[in-house]
Amino acid sequence: MKVAILGYGNIGRAAEKAIKAAPDMELAGVFHHNDCLNCIDADVVLVCTPTREVQKFATVLAARCICTVDSFDIHGQIWNLRDSLDAVCRSNKCVSVISAGWDPGSDSMIRAILMALAPKGITYTNFGPGRSMGHTVAAKSIPGVKNALSMTIPLGTGIHRRMVYIELADGADFKTVEAAILADDYFAHDETHVVAVESVDALNNVAHGVNLVRSGVSGETHNQRFEFNMEINNPALTGQVMVSCARAAMKMKDRGEYGAKTMIEIAPVDLLAGTKESLVKALV
Repeated sequence: MKVAILGYGNIGRAAEKAIKAAPDMELAGVFHHNDCLNCIDADVVLVCTPTREVQKFATVLAARCICTVDSFDIHGQIWNLRDSLDAVCRSNKCVSVISAGWDPGSDSMIRAILMALAPKGITYTNFGPGRSMGHTVAAKSIPGVKNALSMTIPLGTGIHRRMVYIELADGADFKTVEAAILADDYFAHDETHVVAVESVDALNNVAHGVNLVRSGVSGETHNQRFEFNMEINNPALTGQVMVSCARAAMKMKDRGEYGAKTMIEIAPVDLLAGTKESLVKALV
């Protein structure tokens, strides 16, 4: 399958490497957000732009009957994005896999599986400590910010602190910039601290991770506890998840399963290269 990349930041560069390593894909080109979308010739486009630009690009591409994959990461707006893209995809007989990163994305699948194992209970997702790409991009977009780094610090039971380190643009007022960051939807719901620094590059590290815990009830049996942990390179994993979802998008399109999908709506076998028979024999 021919897979193109739209946007060439950290995720786009990581996705390029994952495409080249895939046995069933070829890179159809790398495009920037200001390039002509009508020039893209691909089966699937990985939309690696900032989250708030995903909807407009995915909509244009779906209208051209091209499947898309994105890593949209504003949890509270995911259903609205799915609802919007679903109608366009169905009309144009293509598939859009949305929020296909590691959270939301692969972690969402883990949460769904653990809920199936213990239908009653509570799941806590604890991120970090590490660099949040979405929050960092959001901080960089604030007027007066020259460069930024947003670190996520887990406080336990799904509660997080955001440490936002910024380089101010010439003439920018720190208090004005700080107020704009704190009011942004990415930061407004968590304890957030904004710190002015001389060099963001001196602090930057793309490591991240998650500790996901569910305690609950299986049938009538209490005290069922499950835990999932990972430590990752953030862009590399996001790019790999998107590439795997590109494969799933084409399989669903070939079966006529058009529309917008989140990762919990995808059969795990569709994410993998190889025949269904070989995968079932190897993994079940």
